[in-house]
Amino acid sequence: MDELLKMPQTPKGMETLNNILSAAAQLIYEKGYYGANIADITKLAGVATGTFYVYFSSKISLYRYLLLQFGHQIRKEMSQKTANCQTRREAEREGLRAWLEYVRKHPYVYNIIWESLYVDRNLFKEYYETFSKAYSSGLSLAQENGEVKDIDLSVLSYMLMGISNFVGLKYCLLGDGSADLDTVVDEAMRVLDGGMFTGETPVKKERAAKPRKDMNFRVEVDFGFLENREREGDK
Repeated sequence: MDELLKMPQTPKGMETLNNILSAAAQLIYEKGYYGANIADITKLAGVATGTFYVYFSSKISLYRYLLLQFGHQIRKEMSQKTANCQTRREAEREGLRAWLEYVRKHPYVYNIIWESLYVDRNLFKEYYETFSKAYSSGLSLAQENGEVKDIDLSVLSYMLMGISNFVGLKYCLLGDGSADLDTVVDEAMRVLDGGMFTGETPVKKERAAKPRKDMNFRVEVDFGFLENREREGDK
């Protein structure tokens, strides 16, 4: 932990550290990692610039700490919300619900996490690989007891994380916050329960040509006219 931050020894020191972390999260959310400098972070936190170095050796150390802490908090939140689940399906549903609730309350975590792709690709890779390993462990147990099909666990874990990430992006970050999360989760579970394909062979339907909206005239082909013309031509 020492390479990330120096632990405060007093309640006042803890409050100061929390203010620095809060300011950093806000500015990285608003400006990105490279746009948020230490002077702005300490100014928003209400402390002297030198105070930053009491706790962190550099901005990258602070950022790494935030990334690791959020990852830990998210896994902890989901673990607590799924602790009493009796089936893997129930755990998936409650886990997705817990994730959506978390990001609705903390929408800035998307910026903190995905910023790592541009700060240090290895941090981004490590973050999701850590999640995948923990996810795969639970899925493996479900495979052993017959709840989950014989699917590569790495592929499956990343697919499930992808669903969670982008459903959360749509309904908790980019939306207006009014989405019914139970409905969203239920729809996602329908896909997991039965898949998206019916297994039926598609029947191709011809689509009728549609005129442009600014076409004001309509002329219908007159087959009678053509037939009369052909008869007259035979004479």
